[in-house]
Amino acid sequence: MMSTIEENLRSISDRVRSHSSTMATEEAVKTAVVLPFLRALGYDVFDPTEVVPEFTADAVGKKGEKVDYAINIDGDIRILIECKPISMTLEKKHLDQLFRYFTVTKARFAILTNGRTFNFYTDLDETNKLDTRPFLVFDITDFNSGILSELRKFEKAAFDVDAILATAERLKYTSGVKQEISKLIEEPSEDFVRLVSRNVYEGQMRAQAKEMLTGVVRAAFREVIMDQVKNRLSSALADTQEVIETIDDPAHEEPDVVTTEEEREGYMIVKAIAREILSSKRILMRDAKSYCAVLVDNNRKPLARLHFNRSVKYIGLFDGETEDRVIIESLDQIYEFSDRIRQTARKYASE
Repeated sequence: MMSTIEENLRSISDRVRSHSSTMATEEAVKTAVVLPFLRALGYDVFDPTEVVPEFTADAVGKKGEKVDYAINIDGDIRILIECKPISMTLEKKHLDQLFRYFTVTKARFAILTNGRTFNFYTDLDETNKLDTRPFLVFDITDFNSGILSELRKFEKAAFDVDAILATAERLKYTSGVKQEISKLIEEPSEDFVRLVSRNVYEGQMRAQAKEMLTGVVRAAFREVIMDQVKNRLSSALADTQEVIETIDDPAHEEPDVVTTEEEREGYMIVKAIAREILSSKRILMRDAKSYCAVLVDNNRKPLARLHFNRSVKYIGLFDGETEDRVIIESLDQIYEFSDRIRQTARKYASE
């Protein structure tokens, strides 16, 4: 079952995906995303002494300069928030106001957001001086269980500076390394090309060889990633045939039930997702006339239901108290519900 914070964040995520074109102004981002985001974390957005809009501090020294929001926790300003239009790319220059206010307040964290991307900052490099590199970055339309775990630390009821800082440094460098890897995948640097090619290419690195090897490295990098994904899926589906044989057993089959290729493929996708939590041997398929069930151990533990025997396809999810049927247009859309499928899998993981 999803927590309140997760439900609220998913609602915001859906809103941004569906209506981002209407969030062209900073005010629209504040109203449609930032305030609901703060409310999801448990802050009273209607209390101006807790969520302080247009926050100013005389010590900043620049008359009329304001920060969009300041969060007051136990009598002290602890979080500063600066908002930008959703179409704007967040850059270091947008940190200027946050930088000045961070120095003259007791704030320990600052958030820069355009309504889609959220950048979280603190003072890891130098005490009371805002870092220029965020320690946490996420896209609200694509958040996952790992991000949710970090955001829980910012909830009003659980706000703990030490707990956040304990993982902030690791997150900061992990995020930076991931960005550098992404850059290398798209545009391998000359040094990187030389490094990975030196044991496989014996000629001189002239212009023509450099161009050829850069293309080879780019393609090889992507293929390595794809091979890892394929290996993971292959491992997850290794015992699929065994399960299908069980399904074909007349003792488990209803009359006139035909398992379609779409149902088999849908089952494989759900199984691959849930395998991060459960052994693949526990994930079974049981077909019926009205739907194809993906189960954990037995029919009392539903993981998902594939309602594919009709013109409109649905996937049934069980992360709540009852089945939630969601329309899907293609099997690929099942991946959009990965977090919810894993949440259900966790319920059965210890059983």
